Amino acid sequence: MKSLFFPFSLLFFLPCIVLAQTGQDSTRYDSEYLEDQFYVGLTYNLLLNKPEGITQRNLSYGLQGGFIKDIPLNARRNVALGIGIGYAVNSYYTNLGATETPNGITYAALADDIDLKRNKVETHLIEMPIAFRWRTSTARVYKFWRIYTGVKLGYVLGSRSKLVTESQKNSFTNSDVRDFQYGLTFNFGYNTFNIHAYYALNDFFNDNTSLDNGNSILAKPLRIGFIFYIL
Repeated sequence: MKSLFFPFSLLFFLPCIVLAQTGQDSTRYDSEYLEDQFYVGLTYNLLLNKPEGITQRNLSYGLQGGFIKDIPLNARRNVALGIGIGYAVNSYYTNLGATETPNGITYAALADDIDLKRNKVETHLIEMPIAFRWRTSTARVYKFWRIYTGVKLGYVLGSRSKLVTESQKNSFTNSDVRDFQYGLTFNFGYNTFNIHAYYALNDFFNDNTSLDNGNSILAKPLRIGFIFYIL
């Protein structure tokens, strides 16, 4: 996954490159102009670095929403720092079966011949996005291009593993999901419609979580989708 980290690092510094080329502008700008925003997003969730034999099934999705405070960094106020607070729900559908036992949770690849309807891990998080924000907006231009890059910190309020077959339904709180999660973010788009990407920098599960065959579970989330900003 080092090959994925490098392009995300380039995206993180891209606004700095753009800013360096904009030069100085003698125009008078509105000193009160801000881009405080509510946001909502929808993503398709992937798990990278899955153990051999583990695959994704069904449509893994994520929903997010929150508010971002804009802190302008220049006189034109088109370069800013954004700090926010939000809430997210993410589901990951795979064939990774989790079983609760008196000795903890065990994991194994589900057999292909079972009457599986769905199997997932679901998380609920409080999130804090922090982003360097570059845009072409002014106090009087409401449709503009934007590039927002940064990090997102998340704390898992709750996580559940759920298995549903034709003959049974099993659901329990999964304490193996890592409480504190963080990763890189990249948002790019025009006006309300924007592309969103999140690449986790730490593993989805706690250290030493493994399959019943001893293989470590080092999966990392990658979420790609759309985010909408509302003034």
